[in-house]
Amino acid sequence: MTTQSKTSFQPQDFYDEPPRPRYYPGTISSAHFQQGTNGNYMLQVVHTLADVRPAFQLVVDCFVLEGKRVSPVGILLARRRLVQLYHACRLYPCEGEQIIPDELLFAELQVRVLHDEWQGRDRLRVAGYRPLLFFNLDQKAPSGSKQSLDALPDKRTPNLDF
Repeated sequence: MTTQSKTSFQPQDFYDEPPRPRYYPGTISSAHFQQGTNGNYMLQVVHTLADVRPAFQLVVDCFVLEGKRVSPVGILLARRRLVQLYHACRLYPCEGEQIIPDELLFAELQVRVLHDEWQGRDRLRVAGYRPLLFFNLDQKAPSGSKQSLDALPDKRTPNLDF
């Protein structure tokens, strides 16, 4: 990069169009509990998306687990979304099991994003998850990933004998 390109505006500096809504491959780069500004206790998960411009690579998703200003239905929906996230990461928690944010770290999955506006700016909002599938059976899951090729669907053809 030349000195002039470091000290002058570049075309990408002005382009703020978010990527189109769809599923993107992603990796969970951060997961931790936090107290929200309104007092709600939540799990915050940060996804790093692939195949998008750097301005939109990080997407935050929060799961409110308890709070005085959130309805019981809101908490129930957040917990169901959290179970969906775990399943997309190929983790299958049991009833009564502790939520451990570190279990999610470096998990790879597909993250569905939609467009949203917050404080007058375009951003991406997480709308769903699904497992990241490896279609090349010789390809191994990346190191640090909790994925297993054993979790791939069975590709045997059904018996069509009548």
